[in-house]
Amino acid sequence: MADFSVLLLTAAPPGHALEAGGAFVKIDGREALLRSAELFLNRPNVKQIQIVFVADSIEESKKKFGGHLSFSGIKIVGGGMKWMDQIAAGAQNLASDVSHVIVHDTARPAVSYSDIDALMEAAEKHPVVTLTAPLRTALIELDEGCNPIAYHRSDKYVQILTPQAYTRERFVKMASSKEEPHPSEVHTLKGSPLNVRVSGGGDASLVKQMIAMLPKPKIKAPSSPFEEAQW
Repeated sequence: MADFSVLLLTAAPPGHALEAGGAFVKIDGREALLRSAELFLNRPNVKQIQIVFVADSIEESKKKFGGHLSFSGIKIVGGGMKWMDQIAAGAQNLASDVSHVIVHDTARPAVSYSDIDALMEAAEKHPVVTLTAPLRTALIELDEGCNPIAYHRSDKYVQILTPQAYTRERFVKMASSKEEPHPSEVHTLKGSPLNVRVSGGGDASLVKQMIAMLPKPKIKAPSSPFEEAQW
């Protein structure tokens, strides 16, 4: 069975503006990054959780979030403003006893627990696995001057979501080269379309609704009255 290190990133992923601060938007009174972190707690096969903040704001982040994160056993790491810089920072502190790494954009707190379970299962068979969601409309490709040059059918493309899972070796290679895996290496896994990204405060109410619509994780019933009494 695979053992995972989870790397939570506060930087915007490739394709998004660097200043995008969705991880810090409050969803019903609590920041998206805290809600994202909780997706990976209490999982026996998760051996380490790290969260990366921009190094210049690390002390402020520790003051604001340190108590909650340290109580949950989550380690705070300082990194750069870019996605790959934060991946590289997390790789430097990777636990020695994990076989796989999950990378997650903390501006995506509306992730189904069953999608995470499926991702972990698929990670044991593929070097790179990413959740995806279908596009709903056709696309128009633009040139550098924003002039339309081509139409593309929606069924030929999917949206890339997180979390994403990597074997330890493939993750370390990505972190050292700061280059994304070639698409031919990636196994796609259909995820819930409720997994939307917070890009600003205006998205908070929408994401709150998405979280409410997600199925609740199954709780294992106690196998005996003695086990129940321990709770």
